[in-house]
Amino acid sequence: QSCCTSSPAARLAGYEDTQQHTEAAGASFGCGNPLAFAGVKTGDTVLDLGSGAGLDLLLAAEQTGATGRVIGVDMTDDMIAAARRHALDAGATQIEVRRGLIEDLPVRDGQADWVISNCVINLSPDKPAVCAELARVMKPGGQFSISDIVVQDLPEWIRDSAAAWSACVAGAISEQDYLQGLRGAGLTEVEVTDRIVYEPSQLRAILCEDIPGLDLEPAMIDALLKEHAGKVWSARFSGRKSTS
Repeated sequence: QSCCTSSPAARLAGYEDTQQHTEAAGASFGCGNPLAFAGVKTGDTVLDLGSGAGLDLLLAAEQTGATGRVIGVDMTDDMIAAARRHALDAGATQIEVRRGLIEDLPVRDGQADWVISNCVINLSPDKPAVCAELARVMKPGGQFSISDIVVQDLPEWIRDSAAAWSACVAGAISEQDYLQGLRGAGLTEVEVTDRIVYEPSQLRAILCEDIPGLDLEPAMIDALLKEHAGKVWSARFSGRKSTS
């Protein structure tokens, strides 16, 4: 499932109004709203990589309307069941949730007008495969909007921590590497359209609340905050697939 659980950092996700979907919002995790400022239109097909409890699926369905199609892919049975329940409760019949891996999407070539993802790709051990799959399933001229955690650098001992992986930290790569991965898959007009740089208090929440398995001493936390403040942020990546 997606990560970035209930810390103050997660609450900066950019969802101004989810009152219509309070149950899905309460069970959802993210580090940005990939649909914010996206140009999803009525009738579009939207694919969500790592759709979790389905909040972004519901928001996408509001934009595509009943004539559109919204497909979520997730690897966890609990999240799939939750997303399907939330779609049913909302009467969003255009939503379909499939079980699968984002490195090997259960979606045919050239199907999506839009691909979105929220704080999930950082968890993948094979990010080039994800980027290749993203490009494969998009229609020519299709677009993507991805929100994810990026880091400038991290100590190896944090990258080796399973707890840090689950909190969206250890698997995160640099913004430049992220851009290069998307461009390397043949995608064009790739850029960062928004950033939320985490302040020390937000990093403290991630270290203390989202990664309890690290069990850090206060002095170690203070040292990490001093060293890495301003080096961890969420970024929204956008771009498209060429028509040629």
